[in-house]
Amino acid sequence: MDAVAVRAVLARAPGLLAGHLHSLVTAAGGDLTRVLELSTLNAIDLPRAAHDFLIFPDLSRLESDLGWIHASGAHLLASTDTDYPAQLRSLADSPAVLFVLGNPRTLAGPQLAMVGARKASELGRRTAREFASDLARAGLTITSGLALGIDAASHEGALAAKGATVAVCATGLDRVYPTQHIGLAARIRERGALVSEFPPGTAPRKANFPQRNRLISGLSRGVLVVEAALRSGSLITAHLAALQGREVFAIPGSRRDPLFSGCHKLIQDGATLVAEPVQVLSKLKFPLSNEALVHRRGRPGAPAAMDKGYEMLLDAVGFEPATIDVIGVRTGFSGATIASMLLVLELEGRIAPYPGGRFGRIP
Repeated sequence: MDAVAVRAVLARAPGLLAGHLHSLVTAAGGDLTRVLELSTLNAIDLPRAAHDFLIFPDLSRLESDLGWIHASGAHLLASTDTDYPAQLRSLADSPAVLFVLGNPRTLAGPQLAMVGARKASELGRRTAREFASDLARAGLTITSGLALGIDAASHEGALAAKGATVAVCATGLDRVYPTQHIGLAARIRERGALVSEFPPGTAPRKANFPQRNRLISGLSRGVLVVEAALRSGSLITAHLAALQGREVFAIPGSRRDPLFSGCHKLIQDGATLVAEPVQVLSKLKFPLSNEALVHRRGRPGAPAAMDKGYEMLLDAVGFEPATIDVIGVRTGFSGATIASMLLVLELEGRIAPYPGGRFGRIP
């Protein structure tokens, strides 16, 4: 078999991880094309299912896989390849092979994962887009899961800034899930990459999503959670990130809004509270290449410099409840800045939330 065919077989071996493949290649004298030789397979302690599959691979399925690989232009990255992302390779459970549509070199750049609610609010989606745009301009690749809500908004924000973005999929890359994101997936492929450890034909099974989530966090330096309920899958990603030694960030919101209860729990458990993109960059010790990020927005972390801004916001809110959009028009502040300032004012008992996403001053 040639190198592509060997990678395609390895990608379907159940339970085969990067560590196993490293041992196989070492036993084969550094030659990936020899790892399927019986002497090599018997020299390594592999999971039984993987060992049996590699001795008797499904050749009809291999033919189908190779047909799709060549037709789609997909790349197969073995964990021993130089293009395989080093950030992911360092994990004990990293996959032996990754399928990639797009530019595999995107995976080598510094990545930040952004995740959150599928049924996100308009404010949450706007906040995700703004953060993703700013962080992409600063040089981070925005990584997410192509899901509805915050995931999609994060990808869109990076694309709007002409930055790079990576979508980690819970299916084979021969399909797009959800189907509403076929167009978005095509744009991501043009400016970044679609990634999966699942071979072609894999459907969006429930068990695939937590497995996908570990790759989202594993590829990234940190995970930023934007809107998440207590039972959100985003908290699984955040938990995995903490176990992997990644930074965890969360954006707070109204304590009365269940969409933020997961974010507040993360902050309570030690996640870094952030209200501005520069706080993420600072925590990651990432060089700030765009000085406008520092100066164009208010800094809720510096109260003395924000006194006038808070007064301006209170005047804009008024005693007749107003939406975030209306407040933004009145002040010129970004949605993310308004959200963080409103939280502070709510905690101080100076404003209150009203139905319909409105806020009003307390007399």
